Amino acid sequence: MTFRFKLSLLGIIAAGLTVAFLTVHAGGNWDYILPRRGVKILSIILTGAAIALSTVWFQTITNNRILTPSIIGLDALYMLMQTVVIFLFGSKSVLAANVNANFALSVVGMMLFSLLLFKLLFKREGRNLYFLLLVGLILGTFFSSFTTFMEVLIDPNEFAILQSRSFASFNNVNTKLLLVAIVGIAVVLIYSMKFIKYLDVISLGKEHAVNLGVPYEYVVKRILLLIAVLVSIATALVGPVTFLGLLVANLSYQFMKTYRHRYLLPGAMLISVIALVGGQLIVERIFTFSTPLSVIINFVGGVYFLYLLLRENKS
Repeated sequence: MTFRFKLSLLGIIAAGLTVAFLTVHAGGNWDYILPRRGVKILSIILTGAAIALSTVWFQTITNNRILTPSIIGLDALYMLMQTVVIFLFGSKSVLAANVNANFALSVVGMMLFSLLLFKLLFKREGRNLYFLLLVGLILGTFFSSFTTFMEVLIDPNEFAILQSRSFASFNNVNTKLLLVAIVGIAVVLIYSMKFIKYLDVISLGKEHAVNLGVPYEYVVKRILLLIAVLVSIATALVGPVTFLGLLVANLSYQFMKTYRHRYLLPGAMLISVIALVGGQLIVERIFTFSTPLSVIINFVGGVYFLYLLLRENKS
């Protein structure tokens, strides 16, 4: 099968699942059903696209297919910010209750953290990307520990609200943030077009990329910042989803069977949409909301992660 045929096949499956999600059990109440399901499906597609893009980019620049952007502590930072806001100001404060203010806080906070981290680590010569991953892992552990410490001290009622934000929910998407998310993802996609041509070479490794004339540090810094924007948008919309990116990125590698990112990136986005829309359809129509989609994704993704580790160990 050609790459275009594979992408067309994925597109047809994604479109079919989207139509099924919009129409199944509608009962003829189209004026009521379609707008509400349409908003939800748009949120799911945006989230899936953002997670898929950020993971493939991250795995390309790290040259490692078992890493995700959460390794540098972005998910842990999101939960820390939510915990600090509720701990200091309460769940009824503007920063906690207003979705736009909370979204702005999350995006700006994660962007500033990423910018500061990259500036400090890339400031000196000899600091490579793996040092960044190590520091990010340590900071992520620190953020998680500090979050747990504050959760012990917080009011039980406030803790219940905080817990609801620690798990991804595709049923309670912040639909008020859709326009901001669409604009943010569109800006990232437009700006990233100038770097797409370098990704195929960067996947060969830093030494090969530099020898072939790629401005390595310039490109990597900016891609990492774009990754931070995408992760913050996806996390603010639905909450942290740890293993979705790992799952869809590696499925894209196996299905597309190419190193060319012009096919890998749309393939990963379509697989992500298929996984989320199909999974949400099953959760709502078969499981009747008894099992959250995020739990299924993390379970399947965790098992797949172990499989990847064992496969890498054997090789």
